[in-house]
Amino acid sequence: MESESESGAAADTPPLETLSFHGDEEIIEVVELDPGPPDPADDLAQEMEDVDFEEEEEEEGNEEGWVLEPQEGVVGSMEGPDDSEVTFALHSASVFCVSLDPKTNTLAVTGGEDDKAFVWRLSDGELLFECAGHKDSVTCAGFSHDSTLVATGDMSGLLKVWQVDTKEEVWSFEAGDLEWMEWHPRAPVLLAGTADGNTWMWKVPNGDCKTFQGPNCPATCGRVLPDGTEGHQGPLTCVAANQDGSLILTGSVDCQAKLVSATTGKVVGVFRPETVASQPSLGEGEESESNSVESLGFCSVMPLAAVGYLDGTLAIYDLATQTLRHQCQHQSGIVQLLWEAGTAVVYTCSLDGIVRLWDARTGRLLTDYRGHTAEILDFALSKDASLVVTTSGDHKAKVFCVQRPDR
Repeated sequence: MESESESGAAADTPPLETLSFHGDEEIIEVVELDPGPPDPADDLAQEMEDVDFEEEEEEEGNEEGWVLEPQEGVVGSMEGPDDSEVTFALHSASVFCVSLDPKTNTLAVTGGEDDKAFVWRLSDGELLFECAGHKDSVTCAGFSHDSTLVATGDMSGLLKVWQVDTKEEVWSFEAGDLEWMEWHPRAPVLLAGTADGNTWMWKVPNGDCKTFQGPNCPATCGRVLPDGTEGHQGPLTCVAANQDGSLILTGSVDCQAKLVSATTGKVVGVFRPETVASQPSLGEGEESESNSVESLGFCSVMPLAAVGYLDGTLAIYDLATQTLRHQCQHQSGIVQLLWEAGTAVVYTCSLDGIVRLWDARTGRLLTDYRGHTAEILDFALSKDASLVVTTSGDHKAKVFCVQRPDR
């Protein structure tokens, strides 16, 4: 894996560390552009000793395109009550992605199969502006760390960035077929992975660019760690990092979730659901025909990890003992999961169009929210966990007000 400077990235571009999984064999590579002192922990036992698994204390108007809820007479394959507060309905096809502005959590950006992306207000669904000019389905969208910029990317590899306050396009670039896109958490730097295996990094809006070349296999997922370094990309299904960036959790089509040290790239744990434990081991390059890991994440207040599977299983694992703590079953496949910050509550969205809240300490279902008439494809949670924003195959995005007994 090698690094090329396309147009002389500025000296203050944040350092980038890449942990990669490539091809049919599991090849772990770590590339550090600005290397620090070497990590003295070289063996598995030392890595596990360095990870702190101690439990922490819990921290404390109608316009065209939107409809205030409740709505009656919902027609579709999933008829039922609508618990949402606001519905954004300007998309004309499935809505693939959603992201909230991190600074105020008052704006959303959605992208869809209709080759369109929109920035709109959560409180009433008012359209602020359309991110126009895409030529394929918009599958990635997100705001910069300070909410001043919003980026959208389509399947063809066309990426665009707009200034939120002026609603003007300030940058665009055509890469290869897009697999993932993410903003740096502390700087106006955009990263993306493409189907040719390359990872791109741009300073926006001046366009300074670096390309990190990979082997000839897709860079299917990537994560920027909390300290501003990139996690890993590879032919996996999902990836997540813990709060301090010391651990990475990866999910794969073979139903395994692997716990990886971010400093050395060593695998320090492997999780597999009990429902498929009796199945024969898969050989190299083989995929499970009936199940796969679809989403995963770390709890911020307890040594727990959640893994969501295509068969509808939500597994809660204890990281300290590396054992299954709870197994929660859904009626259909899990699409995505998110942990609520400062609590042990995990949110899931699934192919049955329902958002569910689970207490990871007990495995108990707290509540659910309904309203979509097709599968949920993506969702986002506000910082204070008061709002959930969903996108669906029913061509709509919805805003749900989250009410829990402890609020």
